[in-house]
Amino acid sequence: MSAFVLVSLFLVSTSAVAADDPVEPEYFTYRILETYPHDTNAFTQGLFFEDGVLFESTGQYGQSSLRRVDKESGEVVQKRRLPQSIFGEGSTVVGDDIFVLSWREGTAFRFDEDDFTLEQSYGYEGEGWGLTFDGEALIMSDGTATLRFVDPRSFEVSRRMTVTLRGRPLPQLNELEYVDDQIFANVWQTNAIVRIDPSSGVVTGIVDMRGLLAEEDFVPGETDVLNGIAWNGEDNILYVTGKNWPKLFKVELVATGD
Repeated sequence: MSAFVLVSLFLVSTSAVAADDPVEPEYFTYRILETYPHDTNAFTQGLFFEDGVLFESTGQYGQSSLRRVDKESGEVVQKRRLPQSIFGEGSTVVGDDIFVLSWREGTAFRFDEDDFTLEQSYGYEGEGWGLTFDGEALIMSDGTATLRFVDPRSFEVSRRMTVTLRGRPLPQLNELEYVDDQIFANVWQTNAIVRIDPSSGVVTGIVDMRGLLAEEDFVPGETDVLNGIAWNGEDNILYVTGKNWPKLFKVELVATGD
């Protein structure tokens, strides 16, 4: 089964019309380079590096938080709990500030990167899922095929873009990471990561992450889906984990030619 099959079930086929000449994405698998401990209490929503330091935002009501994490040990060295009424979602850094979304509460938070002091909150419509920054705008997912580009100063939407795979909208876009002028996104409830052209919304690559976490590391009822993509400025290198996973993986992408 190709990686395309992993996400094809999520294609919108009712009213969507495929392009005459849809782009055929490149296919990738992975090679594990390093494995690190990860807090199994972390329901991972956002994951990113800043100046070599790993940050993570987590979800679940009453358990949501923003964290600074020691990558080597998995130890949480700094933590800011979100309000009990907030289900934390994606996060990213802009300058000296960290933005964190909420799921259904329509609120985004801006924290100081150093001490996690809350500096400002913003309202938005709909759900919040993933978040990243392209150097000018925040890019936000909401579980649909649409990505919003948001002004980090006002949190106003500057444009919206539909993500398409083989000419059809691809929903369930979750955690986001901006890598070498491309958007990488987890597709919720799959083991696929997609690479998206930020100007057109076209999926230009699919990474098949099946088998990343060994079967013996899954705890029924606790270990959840693949989610969390972080890039540390290394060529073709990503750090990947999942919700309540015991491990964080440093992986190299390998083209398969599928």
